[in-house]
Amino acid sequence: MQDNFFARKRINTLLFCFLMLVITMVSIIATDYDVIRGFTSIPKAAEWAFGNFYPNEKALSRLPDIVNSLIETLLVSIASTIVAAIFALLFAIAGSHTTGMGGLISWISRSIATLFRNIDVAAWSMILLLSFGQNVLTGYFALFFGSFGFLTRAFTESIDEVSNSSVEALRATGAGYWSIIAHSVIPSSIPQLLSWILFMIETNIRQATLIGILTGTGIGFLFSLYYKSLNYNSASMVVIVIVCAIIVIESVSNYVRKVIM
Repeated sequence: MQDNFFARKRINTLLFCFLMLVITMVSIIATDYDVIRGFTSIPKAAEWAFGNFYPNEKALSRLPDIVNSLIETLLVSIASTIVAAIFALLFAIAGSHTTGMGGLISWISRSIATLFRNIDVAAWSMILLLSFGQNVLTGYFALFFGSFGFLTRAFTESIDEVSNSSVEALRATGAGYWSIIAHSVIPSSIPQLLSWILFMIETNIRQATLIGILTGTGIGFLFSLYYKSLNYNSASMVVIVIVCAIIVIESVSNYVRKVIM
């Protein structure tokens, strides 16, 4: 019996690997991608990067402007995530199986979250550009909408994982709906909720760079400006600052997760 189980598992694994190989080959043929040329061009790309894409003295003189743009990007990312988390928590409570009101309200909450989650942040930026133009507000709302959809789904799943025993115990004592949420659901799921918020902040800082290129704001705009003007030294300085900022924020985020989990 056990041998048959492992045999079926091996067959399923082989079939999956074969299917992925077929999909890869079809994709290569459909896109006319030259695999050999792609790999052989890597050394040339690395040679160009080491020869042109490095900060010099002139790029270092632009460091204050780069840092100011980075701070703007960080603040927009954090603000949009925190505000989105507040709205996401309300929608997650309404749509959760544990705390949801059920019926039409839960369905609407989950549908709105699904809609916002399945539209990419870059697509939100392009849509909002038509209404707000190239400014910080466009980037803020793009990050907000993307964060709202993702966090609503994540919060809903975190709340659903809360043990129903404590909820049922409070209901048996005659506790009200909001009392159960405040004294059972939120305290039990708060570590997971905070962890998702920290993850979203990290993600939005990365996304904000791309959004800045589209909206002409923040550190993404500086990178686009330097790169398009062939000022590769300053562009490389922007990349280094972004990487350092992400590493620091990720380290702080991981430390906070260890403390709260």
